[in-house]
Amino acid sequence: MDFSHLKKLTKDEILCGSFGIERETLRVHSKGELSLTPHPKIFGDKIANPIITTDFSESQIEIISPTFNNIDEAFSTFCSLSDMVNEALPEHEYFWFHSLPCILPEENEIPIAHYGDDEEGRKSEEYRIKLAEKYGLKKQMISGIHFNFSFADETLKKLYSIEKEGTFEEFKNKVYLKISRNFIRYCWLVIYLTGSSISCHETFTEDCINLMDKKDEYGNYYSTKGASLRNGSCGYKNLKKLYPSYNSVEEFTQDITSYIKSGDLSEAKELYTQIRLKPKNPKDLLNSLKETGIEYVEIRTLDINPFYRCGITKRDMQFLHLFIIYMLVKNESDYENWQEEALINEELSAERAFDDKMRLIRDGEEITLKEWGLELINEMHHMVDELGIYYHDMLDLMTLRLEKPNVTYAKRLSKLIEKQGYVNTIVDLSLKNKHKNKNTKINDMKKYRKLALNEQA
Repeated sequence: MDFSHLKKLTKDEILCGSFGIERETLRVHSKGELSLTPHPKIFGDKIANPIITTDFSESQIEIISPTFNNIDEAFSTFCSLSDMVNEALPEHEYFWFHSLPCILPEENEIPIAHYGDDEEGRKSEEYRIKLAEKYGLKKQMISGIHFNFSFADETLKKLYSIEKEGTFEEFKNKVYLKISRNFIRYCWLVIYLTGSSISCHETFTEDCINLMDKKDEYGNYYSTKGASLRNGSCGYKNLKKLYPSYNSVEEFTQDITSYIKSGDLSEAKELYTQIRLKPKNPKDLLNSLKETGIEYVEIRTLDINPFYRCGITKRDMQFLHLFIIYMLVKNESDYENWQEEALINEELSAERAFDDKMRLIRDGEEITLKEWGLELINEMHHMVDELGIYYHDMLDLMTLRLEKPNVTYAKRLSKLIEKQGYVNTIVDLSLKNKHKNKNTKINDMKKYRKLALNEQA
């Protein structure tokens, strides 16, 4: 796939797709303490509710947006849903606007999500209990935002008619596999540009605390060097470094099956990667991938943005969309150990993005994050010119973040924490975001309120 194929499409055909957002968020009360109450009754049955459920813990709400064919509608609806859920929380509760956790109790007090007493509910709870034993309960409290994307089928069919190799399903898999390989290679740039998980309370894990170079006046910790500790070595990652093949769906599923047989994974969804291949039936992931192929990709890199009321900005969503298109057309390196190198770069950007001495590794050679990042953004400028999609203002913003690190979310947050401490800063931002909701007009949210809220509770 290259520019020449995409240039045969219209601007609308290139940009058309399916967009959805998932957000994990901790419920807190008082001055940033984890709420230990059950999932609020106003949200009804967490299994039946298509919009609001829990993730690992009863204290960890997950909002799942419907999908839309454009970013504007996806973003505005997701923000309104976030507002609605935040407003519906019990009195004195609010969302914690940071990907690393709030003030945590002892591990055995963190409530694991309960999914009912039927067979499926017990299996869901048992899976979480095993994860808690393997990774620790506190690590499960790390939260983030997932960006789901697929190209419109009409777009893929038009591209397929140009390429004419194999079946349509094989072509579709080929598109998403290339995007996935390149995203893994270059996710370090997304981490730098959007990262904001740079601090934690003293009740969090020792391995994360050890990565931070500063301590505030209240005994909490923060990093002046890292952009996103959630994406660093202390984040929620597999205990063993796993590098499944992305050459084909067959090779990918074979590798995951082998990891399950060896005990490295309990099931396929335990593979924690920056981007996930998603099939029609996620509950039977491997078989569904083999039978019907890849339906969409899920990008898992994004931290909760503490500066914006729904935890993500439209500009960052637009950048991710454009970045995915760029990942499709960008030529791939033939460097053999690309996955190992990609993981090194991922963690270097997460932990030491603002360290002037840090160097990323490109095909075995050292390069500065700024130099490489500007090269990629310049290539994206060229791409939007070639394709006539003209997102230069948004790319200029990303250039500014590379050239002036102080405007990044991570650095802006670091300055606030330096003045008033981690917990006070996030509490302040979280409450401001909740209060902003009261002044927000929720446009035509009646159908979502009916789906999401049990307003008789």
